[in-house]
Amino acid sequence: MAGFRTLSSRSVVLRQTNIDTDQIIPARFLSTTERAGLGRNAFNDWRWQADGSPNPEFAFNQPHNAGRSILLAGRNFGCGSSREHAPWALTDLGLRAIVSSEIADIFRGNSLKNGLLPIVLDEADVQELMQNPDDELTIDVAARELRTPAGKVYSFPLDGFSQTCLLEGVDQLGWLLGRVPEIERYEASHAA
Repeated sequence: MAGFRTLSSRSVVLRQTNIDTDQIIPARFLSTTERAGLGRNAFNDWRWQADGSPNPEFAFNQPHNAGRSILLAGRNFGCGSSREHAPWALTDLGLRAIVSSEIADIFRGNSLKNGLLPIVLDEADVQELMQNPDDELTIDVAARELRTPAGKVYSFPLDGFSQTCLLEGVDQLGWLLGRVPEIERYEASHAA
């Protein structure tokens, strides 16, 4: 998982509310423990038509949204069942941040453990950002800020440990493994 200090990108907008994890990655695609390739199935039932062709109306299939790594989503994003495959699919799709006025707790935790930054802002602020998806937004993880090209700054909550893991590009286990020398020194100095 690659860490990041800042991210600059235009955004993809999904105005729907209550987008659950089964809409993010349908259950029929959960038989793998591999992260690579899940992006193809992200939002599968919305992205692809019955004949397998892309749905031209869906935001991620529109050419102007290609390469964008910030998703502006409706309220209550990531609700539903607990599946780590949801953030896996979104990061494999190329996303690094989700911005919504409400993000489900379990999805939020799974996202942070997998390098996907969930940003919660006031509903009015999210709606304002959705009006200008072609603006190049800048997310500063160290400052806990999202900035617009017009100079508007939105502060967002992010606990210190999650912030450190995002900056270092590690999950909880990776963070611990990075401290093995310190742990060994402590254990050696406190031998039974």
